[in-house]
Amino acid sequence: MKFVTILALGVSLAAVAACNTSTPTSPSGDDTQTFTATLRPSDEVPPITGAESTGNGTATITLNLTRDQSGTVTGAMATFAVTLRNFPAGTPVNMAHIHQAIAGTSGNVVVNTTLTPGEVLLHDGSGSFNKSGIVVTPDIATQLLNNPAAFYFNVHSTANPAGVARGQLVRIK
Repeated sequence: MKFVTILALGVSLAAVAACNTSTPTSPSGDDTQTFTATLRPSDEVPPITGAESTGNGTATITLNLTRDQSGTVTGAMATFAVTLRNFPAGTPVNMAHIHQAIAGTSGNVVVNTTLTPGEVLLHDGSGSFNKSGIVVTPDIATQLLNNPAAFYFNVHSTANPAGVARGQLVRIK
């Protein structure tokens, strides 16, 4: 009888061990990554001169990622929090987005905040805006995670439609 009990216990333990594999059976879940950029007119290509050259700002970009069982990014949503200051009173911010390019070069827009012309006006030369629920492709999200310095965030004004303040991305979390 002892042998049967030990055999049954061994079979039960083997069954439990088989169920406890190191491979997850469901997605590894969501995670959040945060990036910042210090926005300066002097970092635009070419650097901004004139009245708007005194401005500056910060952008905080939060990516909410979804990953599969292997950890591969399968989806991403971005939230942008942007603060601008020291611009001339009445400066309009017409666009804002992430471009793919290293410092000192210009690149293509890869994530648009959906900001529209006239949506943000820096009445006293300062202001802020937030945008959320912005879809980021898994490929761009993965590249951002692997090399944030290969991307920059910038804002555009009426006087400087090619960009008035720019900063390379830095991952902080």
